[in-house]
Amino acid sequence: MKLFPLLLGSILTIALTGCEPSERGNTATFTLPPGDVSHGEELFQHYQCLSCHIMEGYERPEVLDESGVNVALGGKVTSLKKYQELVVSVINPSHRIAKGYEPEEVMRSGESIMPSYNDVMTVTDLVDLITFLESKYELEPFEYTQYEGFYY
Repeated sequence: MKLFPLLLGSILTIALTGCEPSERGNTATFTLPPGDVSHGEELFQHYQCLSCHIMEGYERPEVLDESGVNVALGGKVTSLKKYQELVVSVINPSHRIAKGYEPEEVMRSGESIMPSYNDVMTVTDLVDLITFLESKYELEPFEYTQYEGFYY
């Protein structure tokens, strides 16, 4: 009978030990070194991002407008994209479709029509591009709903 509490205690200890965070940490939260906004802007134009994207303050060259896609970047938003989401959107554009777009608009054969830059862009380029993109989003202030009869 004394064996049962010992066995139960051992199982609980093993189970709780398995719940501790790994040494690698949570991969959903990561940061890269600070980037250079001006170099990121150069890369945005160099990689011809405007061939499929639109961004306030930038004209889309007519020559590049072959895809018919107009995926908006930047501007006023009610919630900012997380840094990690921007990184994933560049290195794995098929991971998630942006809100407001239908799969058939931005995907062909189950893959994003955005080309992969993983083999041509350096990590420094990625950091700079993300820093540039991040700078183009503006958070709109949250408007609180006023309810009659409730005061704070």
